[in-house]
Amino acid sequence: MAIPIINDWEKYFTNPHEGLGSSYERTVLNRILLDLCGRYGVRSALETPSFGFTGISGINLLALADAGIEVTLEDDDAYRLQLIADLWQRFGRPLNAIHNPGFRNLSHPERSFDLSFSFSALWFVPDLKIWLVELARVTDKVMFLSVPNRSGLGYKLQFRDYSAEKYPSLQLGNIDPPSIISLLGKLGWRLRQSGLFDCPPWPDIGMTREELLRKTLPHLPVPEPAQRDKKSHQQVSILDYYSGQDLDFVNKMNAYGWLEKIAPNWFKKIWAHHYYMVFDRDQGL
Repeated sequence: MAIPIINDWEKYFTNPHEGLGSSYERTVLNRILLDLCGRYGVRSALETPSFGFTGISGINLLALADAGIEVTLEDDDAYRLQLIADLWQRFGRPLNAIHNPGFRNLSHPERSFDLSFSFSALWFVPDLKIWLVELARVTDKVMFLSVPNRSGLGYKLQFRDYSAEKYPSLQLGNIDPPSIISLLGKLGWRLRQSGLFDCPPWPDIGMTREELLRKTLPHLPVPEPAQRDKKSHQQVSILDYYSGQDLDFVNKMNAYGWLEKIAPNWFKKIWAHHYYMVFDRDQGL
């Protein structure tokens, strides 16, 4: 979750080095999603909006595609959507990519998708109430909505320089869990599960280790990504796992999960990077 990605998201398509932060985050998210899909019998999924505050755009549901789930993804930026579609095609995974400028409605019939999904992206929706009405309409079984942990130290540090004038596309009111829960409750959806996740043994710095060093120790010679050998141990990307080049990727990321397993909730409130909510329909709806 880092504000600069609004302007520099494109770099990850040419150099997919996400660092340990996003890499660990993706393995945790995959584990939660696959468990959820198993419990609800999910066979189709919609990610919208697809652009959130993480490294490579549009790959959050690759693990679901590998599990045989039909994935539809929407983005409001036509160029980014094409890059995402090209990436899925290069990795041989099927994807239904849809351009949705403005994010004010969804052009799908009622109950088109078993699962609807959003990860750190709701603040790009211009009107949350209208959007949730649409999302509730096209979703059949379950919603997974994730927002940044606003009580976390990382969030507070990263938003020290925030202003509505500087970041006009961000609607901070859209990432308030009580508001989301209330709005969906009125639409007949109930919160069934929630929690803080993505709690590794490093802070939510929102950048790679190299970027952090360049910012905090500007006189230290830290090579730019383009200067490093692509096979270097410093290069970390889940794409190596999906391509079959690093089948041990998940195990390596899981090795950093010891804090997530033992941390009490009070600690996660100040350290975890994200908060998720799972909703399903009231019986009879």
